[in-house]
Amino acid sequence: MNDGVTGPLMGPEVWTGAQLSERQDWIERLEVQELAELEAMLQNFGPDVVEPEQLGLQDFQLSHLQARFARVRTQLEGGRGFALIRGVPVTRYTLAQNRLIFWALSLLLGEPQAQDKLGNRMHSVTNTNLRVEGSDEVRSYQTDDELTFHNDGGDAFMLLCLRTAVSGGMSKLVSVGTIYNEVLARRPDLLEVLQQPFHFDARGQHPSGLKIQSAPILNFFDGRLSVLYKKRYLMAAQRFPEVPRLTLAQQEAIGLVEEICNDPAIQLGFYMEPGDIQIANNYAVLHARTKYEDAQDPEARRHLLRAWLTLPNGRALPPVFAQTREFATSYQSRHGTAVRA
Repeated sequence: MNDGVTGPLMGPEVWTGAQLSERQDWIERLEVQELAELEAMLQNFGPDVVEPEQLGLQDFQLSHLQARFARVRTQLEGGRGFALIRGVPVTRYTLAQNRLIFWALSLLLGEPQAQDKLGNRMHSVTNTNLRVEGSDEVRSYQTDDELTFHNDGGDAFMLLCLRTAVSGGMSKLVSVGTIYNEVLARRPDLLEVLQQPFHFDARGQHPSGLKIQSAPILNFFDGRLSVLYKKRYLMAAQRFPEVPRLTLAQQEAIGLVEEICNDPAIQLGFYMEPGDIQIANNYAVLHARTKYEDAQDPEARRHLLRAWLTLPNGRALPPVFAQTREFATSYQSRHGTAVRA
């Protein structure tokens, strides 16, 4: 099941927070000519900004930024798996202008894909006062809850921070390769368990209408390890009577993954600032966010824009991903297999 892997994984995707916290090469800052490109773009569109999702890459002239995001793609696939870019002057612009900026930058990285059953390709990550518990469709990004380690949809996710919380809301990242190596070192017997199917609550978003989807947490394919992990939705699926109860071995495997992810020496933590762009490969990196306290004024609440992206240099994906709401679009773009009910 492990595609011929017999020992620890190696390469730039395998890192720890302790290693990266002493370096700054994973943090980039936009340069003067790149900011000038954004300003010229906004001037070109004028005050009446059209709906960004109607625009394509051909509508933008951003040569310096295009070169930067081409380099970011090589970090996502073949590098450490993530990047943090700082310096978008979001406080200078309106929400409509920031949405246009974010859409343009997401097109430079890849092809934005639907994030919900309605087909929306840009989401606002903010507290809506809704709750996951007691609902079939509310998703964690719509709350101020702690988001435990998980991955999003598409080959990669991209976030632009517009406003921060009053307190809390720390971002955390962990290397999937490091998780594998730690399980191998601590409980090698659980690696086989993690490569067997687990059931996840699809939160009413699966394109075929499925309430539950099934896939292993760890997936080896074509020499690469890719992950699908959302503990909250994995546990939420247990409310369905047709879903088998988690075995003791599965519970131990989930517990060990959580233990590894929450090891301060393994995870990388940082606070996003207004104008920060966080980008990560969904197969190679899990991300999390601590609970936060928001401003009372809804107009001052923590607010990020999010895109899920299919990358032109994306890896080959295991066939089981064709049946998931998160990865079906990226799978189909490379392998030509549609989602089946």
